[in-house]
Amino acid sequence: MTHATFDTTARQAIATAAVEAKVRGDLSWQQIADAAGLSVAFVTAAVLGQHPLPAESARAVADLLGLDDDAALLLTTIPSRGSIPGGIPTDPTIYRFYEMLQVYGTTLKALVHEQFGDGIISAINFKLDVKKVADPEGGERAVITLDGKYLPTKPF
Repeated sequence: MTHATFDTTARQAIATAAVEAKVRGDLSWQQIADAAGLSVAFVTAAVLGQHPLPAESARAVADLLGLDDDAALLLTTIPSRGSIPGGIPTDPTIYRFYEMLQVYGTTLKALVHEQFGDGIISAINFKLDVKKVADPEGGERAVITLDGKYLPTKPF
């Protein structure tokens, strides 16, 4: 049976314990994802409290991180999503995404609506990828792909 959790503190406590175990074990998010058998973006989001994991993936993650049975079970529950508290984010990395949406949000909205019509890009039927690539001008660039299903607004 599928269960949902509404107490964000329980999932946050597991996220904290998982990150501590990740650091102690000198593990990467990719290694944790490999154990779960799912994408690194999805597993990272799940461990940080934003998605449920399938039972077998939750058990594998819990085993790798040394988390108990209760933690493994809680990793399978549907969380109350949202990881950024109210107000403007203060973490510089998260703030830059906020800044990008402040600058390009209306542009993205205009282009999506022009190309697709009235609707949204799903964050549920969604894929995320982050890659590091060489910058031809020197240094490195981040290539972030947000791939969501378009869902049209339907009159009723």
